[in-house]
Amino acid sequence: MTALGENLERLEAAIAAACMQAGRRRGEVELMAVSKTYPAATIAEAAGLGIALFGENRVQEFAAKAPGLEGLRRDEAGGAMPSPIRVHLIGHLQSNKAARAAELFDAVDSVDSLRLAERLNETAGRLGKRLPILIEVKLSPEATKAGLEPESVEAAELLERLPDLGHLQAQGLMTIAPFGAADEATRACFRSLRRWRDRWAAAHPRLPLDVLSMGMSGDFDMAIVEGATRIRVGTALFGPRWPNAGRE
Repeated sequence: MTALGENLERLEAAIAAACMQAGRRRGEVELMAVSKTYPAATIAEAAGLGIALFGENRVQEFAAKAPGLEGLRRDEAGGAMPSPIRVHLIGHLQSNKAARAAELFDAVDSVDSLRLAERLNETAGRLGKRLPILIEVKLSPEATKAGLEPESVEAAELLERLPDLGHLQAQGLMTIAPFGAADEATRACFRSLRRWRDRWAAAHPRLPLDVLSMGMSGDFDMAIVEGATRIRVGTALFGPRWPNAGRE
């Protein structure tokens, strides 16, 4: 067995244990493999082990990888594969790169403004597709964190307008816990996202908000206990990255 296969076995055991602790079924939690900085060959190896969902941080980086993954996403005639891998953008997206992102990715999980949503909607319309999205919510005081402040005017505007952007498919929320925080602060962050989801789902019944994307390599067990439906794991699966490559 390869190192990646061994890592996946350990990770699956840890996810199963967290689900058991939370009284949840393993099938309620989707694993996203965060493949930023890793080549297409590594993604293909992970796909061969049964991983179907991948997260990338940068448009330009994935644009370079995408040609090497066409066979895992579409058949030779350009149609859909029976069980294709899906690649989502999870990093911060500037509005001027929205068109390219809508072309490249199967979903954008980091929508944090109405302007960005409108640009994605416009491009998805031109492409004749309906693009799944998550709203990124900022629940940490760190200045480097992206996302919408949940009580902001910008968040209210996006939630109000999103149901009318017909080429976008809202699916839920995403957040990142504060780096280096105590366990209780981390859990409080995840709990807050769940509560905002419940509040917004009640106030905006036209918006499906079933997905809660939260939890990474160091805290996914806490996220599962607090209701995560998707965890984003990179280091625990692929191994350590360069120091400036991020921590998912």
